[in-house]
Amino acid sequence: MLSALARTLGSVLEPLTGQVYFSPECHANYVVLGFDASPGNANGVALPDGPAYFTSRGSVMGQVSGEVVAAAFAVFNPEVVVPCVSIGWNRTDAATICAARDAGAIAQLVRLLGEAPTGIVRVNELLARAVEPLRPEGRPLYAGLRSLAMPDTPIGAMWRMGDMLREFRGDSHTAAWISAGVNATEIGLLSEMYWGLPMRSYSRTRAWTDGQFDASVQSLQARGLVTNDGLTDAGRALRESIEVATDAQMAAAIAALGDDIDELFAILAPWGATVRTGFGYLSSGPHDLADQASRMAPRTESP
Repeated sequence: MLSALARTLGSVLEPLTGQVYFSPECHANYVVLGFDASPGNANGVALPDGPAYFTSRGSVMGQVSGEVVAAAFAVFNPEVVVPCVSIGWNRTDAATICAARDAGAIAQLVRLLGEAPTGIVRVNELLARAVEPLRPEGRPLYAGLRSLAMPDTPIGAMWRMGDMLREFRGDSHTAAWISAGVNATEIGLLSEMYWGLPMRSYSRTRAWTDGQFDASVQSLQARGLVTNDGLTDAGRALRESIEVATDAQMAAAIAALGDDIDELFAILAPWGATVRTGFGYLSSGPHDLADQASRMAPRTESP
């Protein structure tokens, strides 16, 4: 049950929080700061400019170097992240772009959901309960968000607490795959096969080179985790164990929500669908693919 609830929580929050990376309002705010406009769209969803993405998301940790941003984001090629962040800090500072990020994310939610969608007060009560017991150690992006002021509107507060839960799970996931002995390129390859995607499809968006992919494929094959046809049973079990370990780190949030968690899901799921319908988030993102994978995977629940 823990894995099922933790994955559902991540899934219902994703379009409401991940929408920050596709928000036209965010992109417009970044253009004012000197960044390039959105480079295009995916089925009507505006894609982010690279330097603006790395700098804005990294800004929650303060004016840190590109090396720190690459370490915190974990799955992106540092050879791309570091120069992108250097470009960003030559155009703006952390506090300014962080404020632009918040303003753009909240503005898109207001545009698509309204100033106070039905149930917002209850949602914020529940999200506050979920966030309250979460600790920051080893979780740089979550810790950065904890350091920021809470927005002063109900929908802004929902955005902040949802983003905190999202980044807490993301930081936890990084801890899980590092502990499992895989590197950033390998987790990308394992994940897309686990999701049912061809190798080097989704993971290519993380800016790795063909040579880096080749080395990781050879390493995974030598360890008996993949073949030319995809994941072996051992590879699928390893990748599922990483997800289960991630789920286990959400236990405090799940316990804090208790029997009210289904009420939270029931309110948030239609909001997320509205955001997708309004082209505020991708029609199918990583959590959607992970949901499909988890339905096919043998259940190996954590205690």
